[in-house]
Amino acid sequence: MSTSDDDYSATVLGSHWFSGPPQPVDAAPDRVEGSVLRFGPGVTAAMPPPFPVSVAAPPAPRRRGAGLRRYALAAVVLAAVLAYLGWQRFGPALEVREVAVTTDQQGPACDAAADVVAVVRTNGRPGTLTYRWLRSDGTQSARLTERVPSGQREARLHLLWTFQGAGTYPAKAELELLSPGPRTAAVDFTYRCSR
Repeated sequence: MSTSDDDYSATVLGSHWFSGPPQPVDAAPDRVEGSVLRFGPGVTAAMPPPFPVSVAAPPAPRRRGAGLRRYALAAVVLAAVLAYLGWQRFGPALEVREVAVTTDQQGPACDAAADVVAVVRTNGRPGTLTYRWLRSDGTQSARLTERVPSGQREARLHLLWTFQGAGTYPAKAELELLSPGPRTAAVDFTYRCSR
């Protein structure tokens, strides 16, 4: 009798066939139902699952807008930071509010330097001051710059003017602010030296 895959069926044995010697360990039956032992590739009976099966409930539908509320605070903080940085970078430019030049009115001692100080008051915005010093002896400095950081409302610009020899010399130091916006301020003092 020839068998093919289409003609093959599982073997069903009665209980008297398996009452003999014990089965080897690696030939364990697929399933035992009462007094009938079923084994082989044709066994198609449904087996009970080896573990409890639970059906998970479908996830609750997400409420519309719940995700947006979760990120709302982060979005507001980010927008505030970006607005502040934009205002810092692209806000109003550096403006000069006041310029004053001072020095010791007694003048420098013999063969010493006068420290002339210009105080430039600003609006606190970052920027660069461009200026030069003009002296009454006919000399002037090159164009100088002073970087003003954000939040600093005052810049101090110094001129050291050295005097030598005996005598009296009325002196004038003038600050010429070139940018932002032209402004000038000056101070008069006298150098006196008698030996």
